[in-house]
Amino acid sequence: MTLLGFDFGPRKIGVAVGQTITRSATPLTTLRSQGEKPDWTRIEALIREWQPSALVVGLPFQMDDTEVAWSPRVHRFARQLEGRYRLPVHLVDERLTSREAHRQLAERDRRTPTLEAVDALAAALILETWLCEQV
Repeated sequence: MTLLGFDFGPRKIGVAVGQTITRSATPLTTLRSQGEKPDWTRIEALIREWQPSALVVGLPFQMDDTEVAWSPRVHRFARQLEGRYRLPVHLVDERLTSREAHRQLAERDRRTPTLEAVDALAAALILETWLCEQV
């Protein structure tokens, strides 16, 4: 089963694709928001291209297990995905995924990674987290 994962942010959204068989994910792209709204045209194109069975969205938490101040926007994005594409949407704790993505990219290449690369890899880490939690 194919899934798409999203690292939602107010200005950009990292996207990754993953498989339940391998429980792995690959970064795809980072989409820029259009006036603080998701780029629905590009999201729809990715959904048509990959035909996922479900979608996974990272939900940001503080280290004290509380949601971040802008998490209502993440919940809204998840509801919009579900409503627009009629696919199941799963929320998963994305705590520290951007930091881990930054670390992994810096390890591979000594140059400072682009924010787009960080967001797409964070989406892959979010998706892999969800995949590994499924038993």
